[in-house]
Amino acid sequence: MLNLRKKILVAIDGSPQSDKAAEEAVRLASGNRSQFKSLVYALLVLPNASSSTYTDFVPAAPVTETDTWNELRRRIFYVVEKCAAENDVPLEMIVEYGEPAEKLIDFARREQIDVIVIGSSGKGFLQRRLKGSISHKVASNAPCSVYIVRG
Repeated sequence: MLNLRKKILVAIDGSPQSDKAAEEAVRLASGNRSQFKSLVYALLVLPNASSSTYTDFVPAAPVTETDTWNELRRRIFYVVEKCAAENDVPLEMIVEYGEPAEKLIDFARREQIDVIVIGSSGKGFLQRRLKGSISHKVASNAPCSVYIVRG
């Protein structure tokens, strides 16, 4: 069996569940002992920017263009950056806007990802029925394997 470089996508949002998923993604990547190091993509999907109305003279700047963004970004990506550095795993951090499940699936298709690692919030049956589950949507529609990490 060839042990080639794998592309691993991990969903990041700063929650304890996503931190666990980040640790698991790095563990998977560091387990590849071949000369081809696996690459971890950490994807943060922010909600779409609020649409401006005719009463808005100056639309609000996206979160990534505010003064507090660097500190917020550092806190959200802290665990995955730390784990990747400690295990010498290549890491790419990406921020996109939109619906999280759609963006994760689109990114996996575009970059030909081998596995998506995502945390599960453990929502109850009723919340899952009302709001939907991102991990369920991703697992049902992803073009690759999906590893769901329980919080």
